[in-house]
Amino acid sequence: MGKHLLRYISAFGIGLYLIALITISLVFKEYALQTKWILWGIGEVLFFFVLTTVFYPRWKNDDPKRFWRKVFWVALIIRVAYVIFSYFYYCSHTGFPFEKPGDEVGYYYRSVYLSQYLCEGNLKFVRDFLNQYTMGFSDQGYLFYLTFIHSLFGPSLLLDRFLKALMSAYLCIVVYKLSSRTFGERTGRLAAVMCVFMPILIQLTGTHIKETEMIFLSILALERMDYLIRSKKYTFWNILFPILLTGLTFGFRTVVGMCLIFAFFVFIILSPKDLVSRKGKIVTLLTTGVVFLVFLFTAIGNEMEVYYRLNFSGSDYLSKRYDSMGMEYHELAQSKYLYPGAFVLPLSPMVKEAPKHNKRWNGSMYVKSFLGFFAMLSIVVAFRQKKWRDFSLIGAYELAYLGIIMSSFTANSERYHEPAIPLLLVMAAYAMTHLRRKDMIWFYAYCGVLLVALFVWNWLKLASRGLV
Repeated sequence: MGKHLLRYISAFGIGLYLIALITISLVFKEYALQTKWILWGIGEVLFFFVLTTVFYPRWKNDDPKRFWRKVFWVALIIRVAYVIFSYFYYCSHTGFPFEKPGDEVGYYYRSVYLSQYLCEGNLKFVRDFLNQYTMGFSDQGYLFYLTFIHSLFGPSLLLDRFLKALMSAYLCIVVYKLSSRTFGERTGRLAAVMCVFMPILIQLTGTHIKETEMIFLSILALERMDYLIRSKKYTFWNILFPILLTGLTFGFRTVVGMCLIFAFFVFIILSPKDLVSRKGKIVTLLTTGVVFLVFLFTAIGNEMEVYYRLNFSGSDYLSKRYDSMGMEYHELAQSKYLYPGAFVLPLSPMVKEAPKHNKRWNGSMYVKSFLGFFAMLSIVVAFRQKKWRDFSLIGAYELAYLGIIMSSFTANSERYHEPAIPLLLVMAAYAMTHLRRKDMIWFYAYCGVLLVALFVWNWLKLASRGLV
């Protein structure tokens, strides 16, 4: 991808955001975002587009090891700086070092409490507590991880977040390895650079929720699966590592582990014969089946069964929720209308009738929505270049995960879309490095649709409350 085309796309992304923000702020000026959230959002958008445009051309010709070092250290410095900034920002604005009361506060203080018993070797108490006071196996992994860290190093909130920064920085390297092995060096480097400067991934390190660790485990599992098959080095550790990583993801969110197994299954089935022979496919699929069966007879299996039996459409839940809030248009927020926006949602909130943390992330959410076009285009490019077999691991995971999320009452929750972001960057980078002139027609059309969608989305936020 030429630097001029990257600059053009980035300028378009910045311009579209400013047009949307200014239009919505003027039309709904009584409900416009506060100045600090407007400036914060502009800063997020400029940070991503400007720095990606500056650093990708500078780094794209470096030798691999030099590129890795630059990507890792720049990503780590940015994330550590944000951890420190967000810590004092939250303290000054909320009175305690958390974004908001809720899960992250509970995770921290419960892990501090449990670490005392773990230090004493009282594993039975820790196990009984987790079984009694959590919502299942998928709610225990992050809490146990924090408990283990606190038992080793003592209760330190900043240490927890520095570890998040470390994982998030190394995630950029993992993204590079996975995407360059799948789509080539140019795509891998652009995906890694975008990962370094992706605002949502940076901001997650300043919170105490489980998404950073869950994203890291899932993408690392996919990268190790990909390495196992492409390298053809079927050693004990190369086989065991992706299995362990996949198992760990079930302790964070059941559907992530399920999608990893599904993606690996699809990848094996669709792999060409020179990559996986017929005999190799049979052996690998049988092994995958055995691992799946082993999971079924554990707590993982119990939660998989719950998800299977659960009516995940969520329509009744949504109707009751919006009716209880006295909000109209609730039917438009139901998943059956939202499937086309799987790569784009949730859209950026640009009016003050939105949760505070969403307003602070309005620029970050816009960046994701803007890149959604290129993620969708990558599917077309993969078939156009006859690389859909190579694309199958990444594509199967991304489509499966987003399909499940869009089938649930979490379709509009930015938190549940976050695990899809690293692969969205990979897919977007693949499309951007293989753009044709004809593709730009669809890009311009998408920008027009996104502009209208942003306006309608924010109008609905106000109209549903009877404010316009």
